[in-house]
Amino acid sequence: MTEVQQTTTLATGCFWCTEAVFQRIKGVEKVVSGYIGGTVENPTYDDICEGTSGHAEAIQVTFDPKVVSFDKLLEVFWASHDPTTLNRQGHDVGTQYRSGIFFHSEEQKKAAEESKSKHQPDFKDPIVTEITKAETFYPAEKYHQNYFNLNADKNPYCRIVIWPKLKKLGLEMKPAE
Repeated sequence: MTEVQQTTTLATGCFWCTEAVFQRIKGVEKVVSGYIGGTVENPTYDDICEGTSGHAEAIQVTFDPKVVSFDKLLEVFWASHDPTTLNRQGHDVGTQYRSGIFFHSEEQKKAAEESKSKHQPDFKDPIVTEITKAETFYPAEKYHQNYFNLNADKNPYCRIVIWPKLKKLGLEMKPAE
């Protein structure tokens, strides 16, 4: 990671969806799907699905703040999911699908809190997104990485859930290279 790069970790429910969205943002250099915020060391996807590890499905984003600001990433974050549903996104239910911003600096914490307050009027219900210091992030298994780009035409979930999300956000529909 060069000096200009920064990292943030975001949870919006399914990491396949979030990864596909953030891979299409100019200035985002790397997106890794994984798990954060739990008590089990080196969790597996099965551990996460049980809902007892305490982890959230999340993405860790490496970005160039000279190209895309953290505030812009937060704008995409709020637009890409429903931050008012506790432990749920669509049909996915459980603490592993919670909304969260896991900050890597005090500046990110402050920006996240300000952004949350700014966006609360955009929603009818209270925002339940947690804003928590990033601790250990565990990358998910290899088959979860770059999922949409590798499976867009193979997995119906991509067509039913991810394609419409990309379209709604005005993002490139074809798989990223």
